[in-house]
Amino acid sequence: MNETTQLPYFRAAFYCRERRSIPVVRKFARKALVEWECEQRADDVLLCVTELATNALRHGVPPGRGFKVHIYLERVENIIRVEMHDSGGGVVRAADGPPEADDEGGRGLLLVAALADKWGVAERNPGKVVWCEFSIV
Repeated sequence: MNETTQLPYFRAAFYCRERRSIPVVRKFARKALVEWECEQRADDVLLCVTELATNALRHGVPPGRGFKVHIYLERVENIIRVEMHDSGGGVVRAADGPPEADDEGGRGLLLVAALADKWGVAERNPGKVVWCEFSIV
């Protein structure tokens, strides 16, 4: 795993297609929030980071590839933006309704939609970017 730090309010990192990447992504996001002294909605942000990274790993990253995480803090608008960049195909959509109680999946994007102020999907070649934003006023 190769983590890079760029502009003061932007962090980016690349992670391999491995289950052990998920807690490392979460730690990466927590570190950015602490450094930016921006922990008001840390629990919501970190849960969404975990869900989006898990979805990228399970559904968006082809074998032999990885995924990128971008985290931004926009101080003027008081917004934290999280992006998961993958290189796989597929269409991202939230479930039409809640999953059955014994279903193993289907809750990730429902959680993101419930916790984030906005979320969406953008095209990338190859792949897609799934993003969410949080107001930190």
